[in-house]
Amino acid sequence: MKRFIIPAFLLAVHAALFASPGKDTGTQETVVKIGVVGEYNDQWNPVIEALAKEGVRIELVRFSEYVQPNRALEDGEIDLNAFQHYAYLNNEIKTKGYRLSPIGETLLAPLGLYSRKIQSVAEIKDRDKIAIPNDAVNGGRALRVLEKAGLLTIPESAGPTPTLGDITANPWNIQFVEVEAAQTPRLLDDVTASVINGGHAVDAGLNPEQDSLALERQSGGSQNPYINIIAARTADKDKPLYKKIVDTFHTDAVRQVIHVTYKGAFIPAF
Repeated sequence: MKRFIIPAFLLAVHAALFASPGKDTGTQETVVKIGVVGEYNDQWNPVIEALAKEGVRIELVRFSEYVQPNRALEDGEIDLNAFQHYAYLNNEIKTKGYRLSPIGETLLAPLGLYSRKIQSVAEIKDRDKIAIPNDAVNGGRALRVLEKAGLLTIPESAGPTPTLGDITANPWNIQFVEVEAAQTPRLLDDVTASVINGGHAVDAGLNPEQDSLALERQSGGSQNPYINIIAARTADKDKPLYKKIVDTFHTDAVRQVIHVTYKGAFIPAF
C-alpha cells in the first residue's frame, strides 16, 4: 500500500482555514464575534476600525430576536454579545441558568417626559393627564421618571418598576393614561404630557436631550438595571482581549457616534 506524504505547507493552509473564531492563529487576524439585535449598531464602527489596526477583526452577528444571543453565547457560537440591559441578563441567568457575566457598559435608551402644551414640569396642574406605557417594565420606569421629577412619591422598596398601586403620594392628582409604548407620542395632543421611550421619541421627531421635560437618570452599574451591557461567558470574562474591546468602546469616538447618530435616543453609559 502506498503512503502519501502531505506537504507541510498544505497542513498550514488547512489549519488556517479551520481556525476557531475568537482565537489568534498567529499569521491570521484574531476574530471576535459579537451578537447584536436590530440595526442600531453604528456605535461599533469606531471599535471595529480601531481594533482592525491591531489585527483584531470584530464581526457583528445579527440576530432577529432577543431570545437568541444569550443562547448563542452560552453555546459558544459567538464570543460576546451586546444587546441587553442588566435586568434582562439577570432574568435570563435566573430562568435559564446561563453562565454569563457583564463585562462593560455601553448605552442607555432613556425614557423622557414630553409635552406640546407646557414648557416645564413646574407647569403641571391639578388633574392633568399624563400618558405612560402600559407594559409592566416601561410603565414602571415611567413612574420612576415622574417620581424623580418631583411629581409623585414612590418608596424605594417598590424597586425600579413600580406599579400605580405603589404610589404613596400624588399631590397633583395626575390622571394616568396607559397605552402601548409605541402609541405614547401620538397622545401628545390629547394629554398634558407623555412619557416616551427614546427610540419612539426620535421617530416622532423629538430630540430627547433637547425636548424632554425630564429624562431617565443615568446612574451607573446595577443601580440602573436598564443600562445596556457587553456580556461574556463567565469563564472568559477576564480575558485581556475582551477588556481591550470594552476599553476601545469606552472612548470619545464611540461617545460622539452615539450623540450624533441617535440624537439622544441612546446616551453613553460610560
